Parts: sequence; structure tokens; C-alpha cells
Amino acid sequence: MIVIIGAIIVAASVIGGFLMAGGHVGTLMQFSEWVVICGSAGGALIIMSPRRVLVDLGRNLLQTLKGTPYDRDAYTELFKALYELFTLGRRNGMIALEDHISNPQSSSIFAKYPSFIKNEHAVELLCGGLRPIIDGKVKPDQLKLLLETELATIEEEHHKPVDVLTKAADAMPGFGIVAAVLGIVVTMGSIAGPIEKIGDHVAAALVGTFLGILISYGFLNPLAVNMNFLGLAEIAYSRCITTAVVGFANGLSPIMAVEVARRGLSKDLRPSAEELETILKSINAPTQAQAFPQAQAA
Repeated sequence: MIVIIGAIIVAASVIGGFLMAGGHVGTLMQFSEWVVICGSAGGALIIMSPRRVLVDLGRNLLQTLKGTPYDRDAYTELFKALYELFTLGRRNGMIALEDHISNPQSSSIFAKYPSFIKNEHAVELLCGGLRPIIDGKVKPDQLKLLLETELATIEEEHHKPVDVLTKAADAMPGFGIVAAVLGIVVTMGSIAGPIEKIGDHVAAALVGTFLGILISYGFLNPLAVNMNFLGLAEIAYSRCITTAVVGFANGLSPIMAVEVARRGLSKDLRPSAEELETILKSINAPTQAQAFPQAQAA
């Protein structure tokens, strides 16, 4: 929603200033210029991008409209899921986690945390981090290298659609010049006509340059920056998971593994130590109530 508000502000400021200067909005409605600029940019985008990058670009553009899903509530669910999973592994042995890791969609633990289980990448990262430890394929001190390599791959994949959109944005002023040159060609073909007609052709040509610059710096470049921040938010979320998994695999208690992950968050997302304790106590409370029903009745 905030992206839409920003786009409206950009458009309203430009058009409003144009009207205040005595311009007419109809002058900017040069559809031939729009076709040249947007069509050329779209074609160049297809030429420079593999299919997977185009799909990721479309998905990321939609995500900019929704905003980042990695807010404090998402981290609260993550901490609860990690703590409950780690506690089960500590009490009953790592083999007790096998069913949850092998089939997370049927896990009774993950089912409690809908926003987490819907995040396929996060679930895959968590299960992929714990599975080698459960299977005994790697030692705990080797797990960090394994997960750091996966994080590096995730980061690289996030950069690809951002780079493509940035290059397309940088090319927009050039496509605007192409549209303007074509407009001048048309103008020269009408040089012997009425002066009003020549003026209309020159105005249309200049609109092409205007549109190329506006679309580049007013919309596409800001969207690329927004996409980059979304990617950083997902990487931070993924790093939170890997930090907790590595800590637990190396012998930290469940609460300390989650605490280490908490400390790696930015201030706007990081709950305080007291808040984290309250969050995790809410998991233990039902268990305690079931274990001591007579005490509660008293």
C-alpha cells in the first residue's frame, strides 16, 4: 500500500506542477510515445532476463505492493516454532524431530504457526539445516559452513531481479530519447505544414524524453530499491533461522539458541529479552496446566 501512495504522490506532484504552469494534461497523453518507451523497455527486459528471473521479478513486484511479511509477528511465530522444536529435540533426542522435519506439512508443531508453515523457503531452510544433524551426515561444527553457503545462494538469487529492474530503469531515459528522435523525424516530415501542427509534433517528441526520465527515476528505480529491502528482510529472516539451528546443534539450550538468533535482529524487529521470555512462556503454560491440573483447580 505504501508503494501505491508513493506512486500517487509522484504522479500528482508532476501533473500538479504542470497544470500550475499552465499546461494541459491532454498534451501528455501521447500514446505513441508510451508504446515506444514501454514496449522497448519490456522487450529489453525479456532479452536480458532468463525465464526464472522474470518470474521472480513479477513475484517481487507484487510483494512490493503487499509489503514485507517479515514483521514482529512473523518473528514471534518463528521463535515459538524454533523453541518448541528444539525443546522436543533436547528432551527426547534429535531422532524425535525426524517426523516433523521429513513431513513438515503434517507436523503438529508447525501446524500451530500458520505464517511460518506457509513460507516454503523458510520451512525448507529449517528442515534442511536440521536434517543432516539428525541423519548424522555432518558434525555440528560443520553445519555453519553448510548453511552459510545456502544463505549466500539465497542472497545471490535476490540480487538478480533487482539488477535486471535497475538496468531497465537506467535504460528508460535512453528509450525516451529514441521516442523523441522518432517524434522529430515525424516533425521534419511535416515541416511545410501549419505551424500549429509542427508545434504539436515537437511537444509529442519532448513528451517522450519526459516520460523516459519520469518512469526511470520516479517509479522503476524506487521499485528496485524497495525490492532490495524486501530481499534483505528475507535474508535476515533466513539468517535468524540458521543462527538458531547452528547454536542448538552446537549444544546451546533451546532458549539460548533462540536468544542468539534474537540478538541478530534489527532494533525495530527485535523483542526485548523480557518479551522473548514471555513469548516462550506462553508455549510452556499449556504443558504445565496439563501436567498439574489439581494445582490449577486449587
